[in-house]
Amino acid sequence: MLNNIKQMIKSTKGASAVEYALIIALIAAVIGVGIAAFGSDLNDFFDGLFATLGL
Repeated sequence: MLNNIKQMIKSTKGASAVEYALIIALIAAVIGVGIAAFGSDLNDFFDGLFATLGL
């Protein structure tokens, strides 16, 4: 049992998973802020683009 605890302490798999989760959360936050900041401008852009293309 003591060996199992030592192996869990030395393992870096959990740390890697936490790091990846933090990176994903940061990317999601940046996307959310970008959509909030530029959402209406992008909507106007695509509306004009679709009107120009006749779609």
